[in-house]
Amino acid sequence: MKRYRRSRVNGGNRKLLIGGVALAIAGGAFAISTGVSSAGENCVGLDQALRQNLQFIAAQRATPDALSAARIDNRQAVVDLINQRRQVAGCDADVAGEVAGAAAPAKPAPATPAKPPTKAPVKPPAKPPTKAPAKPPVAGNGSGEVVCKGSTVTLSGEAGGPFASSGTFPIGTTLKVTNLDNNKSITVRVQTTSGSCVLLNNAAFEQVREPGKFLIRRAVIERVG
Repeated sequence: MKRYRRSRVNGGNRKLLIGGVALAIAGGAFAISTGVSSAGENCVGLDQALRQNLQFIAAQRATPDALSAARIDNRQAVVDLINQRRQVAGCDADVAGEVAGAAAPAKPAPATPAKPPTKAPVKPPAKPPTKAPAKPPVAGNGSGEVVCKGSTVTLSGEAGGPFASSGTFPIGTTLKVTNLDNNKSITVRVQTTSGSCVLLNNAAFEQVREPGKFLIRRAVIERVG
């Protein structure tokens, strides 16, 4: 049995959501944490997630529409985080080389102006703004065990009623996912496997997401059954 260690991290519109969900992400999205990852990370799962995201980007570049640029930007952020975890885990497969059209087209170098514009110096504020202290995560019903602390959550692209996929918990486990940015939460059962702590399918992610966003950066994940 493979052991998974928890990772730590630092922590638009309606048309974009509909376009993003309608396109089959097919498990390519990935719950990414930006902290240090375990040396026992599943390279097969990470490579597959990277390959699917790069294929999605290549398809958008091959047949672009009005929303392609926004979709590519969202998916590129996921690709960057997967690559960080692959590097820490020692995954050395050339996944990017397998996907034609995934690389961004080269941009021409900007012309050098004869004289750079002079900008007025920016004065620092007399007093830095005071931020209210962040509220601590609140467990949904007080009985759940908080797991995968610091993990972010995204969607798997799977259709059907609300459910989750996980590479950390066995099928049948009940998890509660709370989005601290809008205080929405959902309780779902793990029905499929993935290379992440938890991914939400399209129906589940729709109930807790923020408009136009495809990644929950401030999430609390609880095991409730």
